[in-house]
Amino acid sequence: MTAVAQAPAPAPQSRDKDRRNKARPRTPAEWVMLILAILGALAIVFPMLLLLLNAFKSPQDYANSGPLDLPQALSFEGIRTFWETQNFPRALWNSIFISTMVAVIAVVVSVLNSFAIGIGRVRGRTWIVLVFLMANLVPQEMLFDPLFKLYDDLGLLSNPWSVILTFVVIQSAFGTYLLSSLLGTFPKEILEAASVDGASRWRVLRSVIVPIVRPTLSVLMVFFFIWTWNEFLLPLAFLNTSDSLTVPLLLEQLNGERQTDTTTLIAGTLISIIPTIIFFLIFQRTLTRGITAGAVK
Repeated sequence: MTAVAQAPAPAPQSRDKDRRNKARPRTPAEWVMLILAILGALAIVFPMLLLLLNAFKSPQDYANSGPLDLPQALSFEGIRTFWETQNFPRALWNSIFISTMVAVIAVVVSVLNSFAIGIGRVRGRTWIVLVFLMANLVPQEMLFDPLFKLYDDLGLLSNPWSVILTFVVIQSAFGTYLLSSLLGTFPKEILEAASVDGASRWRVLRSVIVPIVRPTLSVLMVFFFIWTWNEFLLPLAFLNTSDSLTVPLLLEQLNGERQTDTTTLIAGTLISIIPTIIFFLIFQRTLTRGITAGAVK
């Protein structure tokens, strides 16, 4: 006679705990937070819905109806006009190249700077970190004249590297401030254990520190990419030829002095945000892991 194995019944305490969690009503504070979260989500989604609603309208349909009205018929005229009249693939490549290079180089520079300041325990490191923080407070308008003259002398105007060098300095200043504060509290026991094992400073950085702070570096890289992608003011000053324009500059060209093709502008805006949405969806798990790792000590 064979015995039938039965799964152990859950403990009474765990069943009571689950029952209490399910039966517990929401507090007023939780309801307020839930309502605010829903309103925030609607505020974010509404512009996207407005773009979708008007990007597929013909110019006549848009002129005769309001922006909140449904299109009478789907029209791809705005998308077709934007794609045929504007060099969007080139602008897309410029934005991807500039944003990627800035994100990667700025993170590397931030790690090296913060390693010297936070782990190296240099004298006056508090003031040094403060200087890096103040670098982010300088208005971009103040950088126009000196940087324009510098890049003109170097022959870098209308060259993507003029924007890359500028934003590597700006973004790495913020990254250095953030990582220096983080590495300043790095456990000394781990560093001493690595030194006892004969690890050099470069080996400690590469094999000990970087793997531990990798979630934070991933978040910084995502933010640097998005911030650089959306930049408009300095690229407008440095990129003057049609082959060097980024996506925001390409959209700015659709605004005429006397007349603007609104449907083409809306369609171009819709097409332009698709790459950033794809980028966010790809790196969403990286962003979530980085924030979660930063919240847990």
